[in-house]
Amino acid sequence: MIVGEAPGFNEDRQGEPFVGAAGKLLDTLLVRIGLSRADVYITNVLKCRPPMNRDPMPNEAEACSPYLARQLALVQPKVVLILGRHAMERLMPGQGSISRVHGSLVKRGDVAYVPLYHPAAALHNGALVADLERDFDRVKVYLDKLLAPPPPLASRDSVAGAPEVPRQESEQLRLL
Repeated sequence: MIVGEAPGFNEDRQGEPFVGAAGKLLDTLLVRIGLSRADVYITNVLKCRPPMNRDPMPNEAEACSPYLARQLALVQPKVVLILGRHAMERLMPGQGSISRVHGSLVKRGDVAYVPLYHPAAALHNGALVADLERDFDRVKVYLDKLLAPPPPLASRDSVAGAPEVPRQESEQLRLL
């Protein structure tokens, strides 16, 4: 699951998150780690665009929080990528600045939260693109571990740690 801040101009018009230039960068980052939009659920903290694209106000984020909580409950993600400081303030309050914690993985119950720079911030400050790429590479390593198939189960007759003894074929008994 990916959680951004709020719809931008293009997102507001099309009713879909991350469809502008930031969305194109997000698509590139997803492809980099072997995913596409079809593989992830993308949403925003705010469900409508703030006037004049200003930063979300705390009361606006609070008003939308039941919707985000319901989305999280329905999707039941194992990993939540948090894009930008406003989304991080809502989902991981008190963690400090995004520049300090970006790319780190914080487990809460069965869910891993990963705060990342917002793609729009990387478009405004090109130096952040390399950080975003490295952080997405770390996400891939984590996802590969999380999604790896479990090791094969030991035989029913073996004891953990003991070498497995080959079974002898049973002999057919005659009843008549």
